[in-house]
Amino acid sequence: MPLESLRDSGHDAAIYVKGKTMHYADATLTVHLDAIAANYRLIATRVAPAEAAAVVKADAYGLGVIPVAERLVKEGCRLFFVATLDEAVELRIGLPSATIAVFHGVRFGQEQVFLEHHLIPVLNTLEQISRWSVMAVGAPSALPAMMHIDTGMNRLGLSISEAEALVRTPEKLRGLDVQAVMSHLACSSDRESLMNHEQLKFFNQLRTIITGTKYSLANSGGCLADACYHFDMVRPGCALYGINPYYSGESPLAPAVTLRAKILQIRTVDRAGSVGYGASYAVQKGGRLAVLPVGYADGYLRSLSGNGAWARVAGVKVPVAGRVSMDMVVLDISDVPEGKLTAASEAELLGVNSMSVDEAATRAGTIGYEILTRLGKRFKRVYAA
Repeated sequence: MPLESLRDSGHDAAIYVKGKTMHYADATLTVHLDAIAANYRLIATRVAPAEAAAVVKADAYGLGVIPVAERLVKEGCRLFFVATLDEAVELRIGLPSATIAVFHGVRFGQEQVFLEHHLIPVLNTLEQISRWSVMAVGAPSALPAMMHIDTGMNRLGLSISEAEALVRTPEKLRGLDVQAVMSHLACSSDRESLMNHEQLKFFNQLRTIITGTKYSLANSGGCLADACYHFDMVRPGCALYGINPYYSGESPLAPAVTLRAKILQIRTVDRAGSVGYGASYAVQKGGRLAVLPVGYADGYLRSLSGNGAWARVAGVKVPVAGRVSMDMVVLDISDVPEGKLTAASEAELLGVNSMSVDEAATRAGTIGYEILTRLGKRFKRVYAA
């Protein structure tokens, strides 16, 4: 549902998420739409004259597909990629005029839904191509499609030999308007990986085999790589949301989220002891602790326990104390002057003043994608301009 519809229906768009209105949430996830827009502009400028599409699968990496996509439309984005048909139908309701492509392609029995909602399948198999071509028989015009060809990822996509066979039997593509041929970089997060050069070589060979269409190879890492990876269209995903697409190096991208939580309880330890499950964090008499209403059920991963994760309280950097539990995390605020805390005090867990999404991911032994997509639905969500 577009934000305008929420306003018209009397809902508060700032706290509406997937049909739930969070009236009493003690933690707030702020999604910085201007930052997402700035990241899109940076990429679009860098890859021009190639087109910059936007990957908004998984609910725009957990941040809310409709508000994010609507903001990107204002920046000039016209082509959006999602993973599944359900995601595409949801996005179509919010973006009636955008071009929407579905990475998983058209599954058996889904053909009519693609037609009704004017969706473009990314065709990954000869069987998908055959069924979509059958749908084109009797259609008033050629049916749009994109074609995914594997160049080394060994995930989705036609093999190169299958692509060569298609060229020899063009009747198999009868009735189809193949708007783009794409592949996907497996190691774009490592600038020095020889795999990038190998896939680029294979993709350039494909361009001599399949002609007369547009070409797309670059994901987020490819967008910020050399222009030889850009071709006609790029497909940034994580970079739009402020995640550094590279394993190392300073990121030019603006952070897209801030997670803050109110303090549930402050306690002064009256005797030496430990904090949380497993008694893994020692605390001395007189130490001070702050309990927050955020845990691994909210996407603040349990693996952030005991590895240097931290937050900021009243301007002071403070460590996570003990294990993250399902609904709570404890901070050691012994270094925060007592006079700086009030009943309204909050802790910043993710954001420009605390851990970045990338730092949290590194400490948790994962990637920023997982941090973002797991951020829970119990937060109040605010979409800041």
